[in-house]
Amino acid sequence: MKSQLAYSFALAAGVSARTFTVTNKCSYTVWPALFTDLNVAKNVPSQPTGWEAAPGTSVSFQVPDDWKAGRIWGRRECDFTDNTKPGYLQCASGGCNGGLLCDTATGTGVPPATVAEWTLAGDGGADWYDVSLVDGFNIPMAVTNNVGCPVPDCKADLDATCPTELKKIGPSGAVVGCNSSCNANLDGNQANSPNCCSGSFNTPATCPSSRVAFYSFFKSACPNSYAYAYDESSGTALWTCPTAKKADFTLTFCP
Repeated sequence: MKSQLAYSFALAAGVSARTFTVTNKCSYTVWPALFTDLNVAKNVPSQPTGWEAAPGTSVSFQVPDDWKAGRIWGRRECDFTDNTKPGYLQCASGGCNGGLLCDTATGTGVPPATVAEWTLAGDGGADWYDVSLVDGFNIPMAVTNNVGCPVPDCKADLDATCPTELKKIGPSGAVVGCNSSCNANLDGNQANSPNCCSGSFNTPATCPSSRVAFYSFFKSACPNSYAYAYDESSGTALWTCPTAKKADFTLTFCP
């Protein structure tokens, strides 16, 4: 936590920044989580790595102009009072190491989870961003901006239509997530799997979308999302916005 505070202080001390807003329009509480891969870049947002968002609430915070390998997602049915469980099991879906505050080194989130991802000031003078279903789905979301750039989203409630073999059931008995075919381990070998694009299937040529079970289920419902590891070829998975536009972004749960 000391290093997190140090990075936040550096941001406050004058690093150029964007404004990010996270809004919960769901009928239920969401516990947003935020992670930065510190192996890629050290600058981090001013916001804590986890917080509680009641229905109808929003929070805005500053994000460095060059935020790299950053992700935000939502957690469902969390109980951080049960210290007998490790942090990643304290939520029914999307939990992370650390509990309410996701660990800054290992708190990336446990599938299934709908994830928004950013690399600001990336290659080609562009901000790169997406809504990813590579780790499955748990909450509808959309990523909008204030400069007219593309809007990735997954507005459909895939929990309601999730195939039986992919469903994640929470303690309440409700479906709280829809696993990817990789997370569900449908072919029994995640280390060498066309569903995971792993092992001998670890290239775009050896892992086309046609070999990924339930790809069409995710992509047809959420065509502007990243539906599997090599979905760039769809042309509607990874989005860009000119860095010079200095876009501010809003992530909305249940848009």
